[in-house]
Amino acid sequence: MTLSEAAGEIKRFRRRSWKFQRTFETPLKNLRSFVTTILATSPLKQGRTTVEQVVFEPKHLLDLLASRSIPAQHCRSVTLTTTDKSEIAPLLEAALGDWVDFLFVPVPTSFVIYADHDEYITFFANSRSNLNRVISALEAKGFKNVPNYIRNL
Repeated sequence: MTLSEAAGEIKRFRRRSWKFQRTFETPLKNLRSFVTTILATSPLKQGRTTVEQVVFEPKHLLDLLASRSIPAQHCRSVTLTTTDKSEIAPLLEAALGDWVDFLFVPVPTSFVIYADHDEYITFFANSRSNLNRVISALEAKGFKNVPNYIRNL
């Protein structure tokens, strides 16, 4: 895993038009199953998390970085990039478990996630099939979607 300063990732994300989106409540007490369900929908090789805003100290993210001997004093306006697919789940769980707003871009990119400190996670895609693959899996496991919620970028 690598840490770098965010270099316009959030701005690029907001400028892009996304045809489809769906928002879920972030299940803080069941993050492992939630993340496992998301990641099982697509064979990912890497992931990139860009932290936009930190509301409270991101203990989970800082602990994750420390466990990988990556020195960090803060996590605002940084991008964490996995170098191995085994690092994706711990990174996503840590980010979802903290009070941060972040963007998650998987590689390959069939969907993109924007999650906020209000415990909402929005999935964006440019094809209905890519979005439905994730949404259907989450709904089948009983995770709660937020009907009619539109995240304005």
